[in-house]
Amino acid sequence: MRPAYLTAARHLQKGREAAIEGNDQEAVQEYNKALQLLRTLPPERTRDILLAHTHLAYYQTLAIENRFVAGEHLHLGVSYARSTRDPLARAIAQECIAGLDVAF
Repeated sequence: MRPAYLTAARHLQKGREAAIEGNDQEAVQEYNKALQLLRTLPPERTRDILLAHTHLAYYQTLAIENRFVAGEHLHLGVSYARSTRDPLARAIAQECIAGLDVAF
């Protein structure tokens, strides 16, 4: 795996850990770092899977506080999960939209 992917994955993990601890601001900062890095990379499956996971984690963190921003990340995360066909990303996307009136 390229160093950029590892760095993005570390930011995603730090963001998830911060969200679990209730530090949403730190989580969002880490997700933004991951997204910023991933957007500089050329399109390929690994990048898109990491984008799906990052957008879905962003949604899960902000779903209650900021529905508009969270909804945008849900849309992008579901889109990447669909296109990559990554089973874990698709399962997370399914979980995120389970309470919504949206077909996956």
